[in-house]
Amino acid sequence: MVSHPHSDPSKSTPAPNDPSEELPQTLKLLLIGSSSVGKSSLLLRFTDEVFLSAEESSATIGVDFKVKLISRRGKRYKLSIWDTAGQERFRTLTSSYYRGAQGVVLVYDVTSRESFESLPSWFSELDTFTHSPRDVVRIVVGNKTDKDYSRMVSNEEGRAFAADNNALYAETSAKTMKGVEEVFEAVVDKIIDTPSLHHKGLNLRSNRTTTLPGTINLDDDEEEEAGWCSC
Repeated sequence: MVSHPHSDPSKSTPAPNDPSEELPQTLKLLLIGSSSVGKSSLLLRFTDEVFLSAEESSATIGVDFKVKLISRRGKRYKLSIWDTAGQERFRTLTSSYYRGAQGVVLVYDVTSRESFESLPSWFSELDTFTHSPRDVVRIVVGNKTDKDYSRMVSNEEGRAFAADNNALYAETSAKTMKGVEEVFEAVVDKIIDTPSLHHKGLNLRSNRTTTLPGTINLDDDEEEEAGWCSC
């Protein structure tokens, strides 16, 4: 179950027969957090319903990109989901990665105190590139709840941290898929309920040409910034 910092009973309802609703609206979501917390596993679980063990998945350097079509409140949305794919180890993410994002999933491992304690630095980086909490929906996700016997961060502590940072909160297990879909659905619902972010998605779709799944296209309006390690 996703925890919301503030309840907002109002729901945004698109105008009937609005031509802009004929095609799926594109929403850009990001996954960030320390290495080995399960970001790529969450992404694969959500988009492909596949789980790879640590032995099966090897860390890659660069950006992983997935597309997922979902329906919320009778409308279709195309989620463009970006994963740092190991790049966070070098702390060289640039504004190109964050630019245009409407939702950010900040992931930590509930069995790793270190990954939880690194979250403030991730929020700081996010603030640097997004300028204001109103610019993007944020959700803190405690992953690997299937290893509850090794838990180092309680649900209550994670929930309190998220609330202090004006973020949604959820716990997941990429291995069992528990809570995975709910995370992305909660982010989309919050974007829908935030007019400025919802309209950003409409502008994203109308101003950009279609990008095929697997294509790296961080920004269409400006030159791609340096900072991605190809090693």
